[in-house]
Amino acid sequence: MSTLRNEHPLGAHPNSGRAETRTHLAKATYDVLVIGGGILGISTAWHAAQAGLRVALVDAGDFAGATSSASSKLLHGGLRYLQTGAVKLVAENHRERRVLAKDVAPHLVNPLTFYLPVHKGGPHGAAKLGAGVFAYSMLSGFGDGVGRLISPAKAAAANPGLRTDNLKAVAVYGDHQMNDARVAVMTVRAAVQSGAVVINHAEVTGLRFTHGQVSGADVQDRLDGTEFGVDARLVINATGPWVDHLRRMEDKSAAPSIRLSKGAHIVLRRNAPWKAAMATPIDRHRIAFALPWEDQLLLGTTDEAYEGDPADVRATEADIRQILGEAALSVRDEHLSRDLITYAFAGLRVLPGGPGGVESAKRETVVTEGRGGMLSVAGGKWTTYRHIGRTVLRKAARLHRSRSGGEKPASPLTRRAPLPGLADPEAVAHRLLTHREPGVLMDPVTARHLATHYGSLSFDIAHLVIDDPALGERIHPDGPEIWAQVVYARDHEWARTVDDVVRRRTTLTIRGLDTDDVRARVRDLLVRKE
Repeated sequence: MSTLRNEHPLGAHPNSGRAETRTHLAKATYDVLVIGGGILGISTAWHAAQAGLRVALVDAGDFAGATSSASSKLLHGGLRYLQTGAVKLVAENHRERRVLAKDVAPHLVNPLTFYLPVHKGGPHGAAKLGAGVFAYSMLSGFGDGVGRLISPAKAAAANPGLRTDNLKAVAVYGDHQMNDARVAVMTVRAAVQSGAVVINHAEVTGLRFTHGQVSGADVQDRLDGTEFGVDARLVINATGPWVDHLRRMEDKSAAPSIRLSKGAHIVLRRNAPWKAAMATPIDRHRIAFALPWEDQLLLGTTDEAYEGDPADVRATEADIRQILGEAALSVRDEHLSRDLITYAFAGLRVLPGGPGGVESAKRETVVTEGRGGMLSVAGGKWTTYRHIGRTVLRKAARLHRSRSGGEKPASPLTRRAPLPGLADPEAVAHRLLTHREPGVLMDPVTARHLATHYGSLSFDIAHLVIDDPALGERIHPDGPEIWAQVVYARDHEWARTVDDVVRRRTTLTIRGLDTDDVRARVRDLLVRKE
């Protein structure tokens, strides 16, 4: 056996064929059917499966294919919530992000230092921001150091791209970041490991009813047109921006429950090291981010009401101009050249309905029960996705028990169940480079990339290279990914389309490396038989 084979493979692999998965879904009656494979739906399915319920999950697109892979990539306490007095909320957010970083996904979540510039004439003064970041760090138990003020010169030494014009001071604090698409895929794997049956690219075309109650869904496989159905005692609508569309399938007269806000981002090649992220106050409510992420520079985000088709959301030229203009308050012009842009994207925040502008609306989760008994969940934050999953499960468990005549409740949850691949990334990278088969070499950049995106599952990818050394070649010379990741995404991560691979299983698209040649070869590997 290879020294690089993963000693702890998942008990349930996602490499069964779609036809087999459709058969499983069609033959059984599930305790819970979750419609929607964004992070809230995935988390709900994971927690329900952990609790011993029989769970199915379907999504019309790819897992995390919409807003859940279009976030600012942050796990944070919410510094701006302090000005509204939401101290308890900030403390809870801190607690959750630190659990994710320490116990649940240390292989996927990374600490990140933030600089908050204090400009002359800015919306906040130095004393206020200094006190704010100190209180923020105190609420996290000073686990990320002590929030403090530093001089512009000291900040510029760490971030050469920092614009120091009219800069009075810089407030420093700590949070965490992630690759949202990778965390989502790993959470799907965790749900399957716990017993859930999942399928992507499968659209709900109608709901099933029994005695007036929603009892399942009719589904069409969007890849080959096959139609099938899923029966369930409880259906959970976690379709994000489409939540009201599904609610109207349950009840044609259902009133709107949400409103949408668009958040756009752009990604640029970095031409200097960034040892800290920038969080620049734009006004009393908004902050513009400049984040070192995936060896790139991520800028954003916008916050404006959106009333169009959620499927059509994208970053416009106006969004790009706004983002670059706001970034220029703190970032030198040479780091913001349009020639450096590799990608632009946008997602939709799902907010509770109500008066006022979207920029000041609460990022809270809305859970409602419809006329037909369907449970709809929308909104919330990436940081608290596990907590939201548990909250929805508790509500679902109560409904499940009431409909099954007081049946034994679901099993208690493991509060800090880790995501697959849990390992120290440094140890994984070291092992990839030292415990290798004769004649098999791995670039240190690739080893580090695998370790921080797959954890110990990196050894399974390395084993593919041992079996076929050609899979160890880089997909593009300017990126860290290798061809073995495409095969792995196909066989173990439900990748079915080219975009599934280049946009969400790897970082090829965000780096601007998904060339026509790359996409053609990815397409060929996806259709190739094992």
